[in-house]
Amino acid sequence: MSDLKNKQKEEVFNEINQTDSNEDQNSDTANENAELSKEEPEVSLSEEEKLRYKVSEMNDKFIRLYAEFDNFKKRTATERLDLIKTAGKDIIVSMLPVLDDFDRAIQVMESANDIQSIKEGVLLVRHKFHKILEQRGLTPMESQGQDFNSDLAEAITGIPVSEEMKGKVVDVVEKGYLLNEKVIRFAKVIVGN
Repeated sequence: MSDLKNKQKEEVFNEINQTDSNEDQNSDTANENAELSKEEPEVSLSEEEKLRYKVSEMNDKFIRLYAEFDNFKKRTATERLDLIKTAGKDIIVSMLPVLDDFDRAIQVMESANDIQSIKEGVLLVRHKFHKILEQRGLTPMESQGQDFNSDLAEAITGIPVSEEMKGKVVDVVEKGYLLNEKVIRFAKVIVGN
């Protein structure tokens, strides 16, 4: 009986060893096949497969580039909106002292008896305001007595005048302004006929 058990044990042991060796052989074969399959695409790819690979590579590059460009557009759009929101900030900050001067002038006007000093104060504030705008590139147009130029002025009406004033600006109803040599507001003028 013990011989029978020993024989059965040996048979089971042999079967296990045989299975392990088969698995080792299978894994070695699988490893070799995997190594061969890694090498095979480089060596034995047909023209069609090569072209498909190139197309998929180019498609991937295109998708990445498109996504990058889309992100760039979104980023620049938000930057542009931020710039528009804060574009006038520096001008407004530079005009705050003028606003303060106007507030002081109003306070002085309430208690002052001397109109001449109030007038001088308002003229100083006006002068300060003009200087700030000139520093920012704003220049008023001089049109009074000049030949009418439709690129710079808008004729509201014409009035009969002497021969020497025909075609010239007789009166300026609303002053025109240039910002860095570009018209931002046309002068509204009366032209002599």
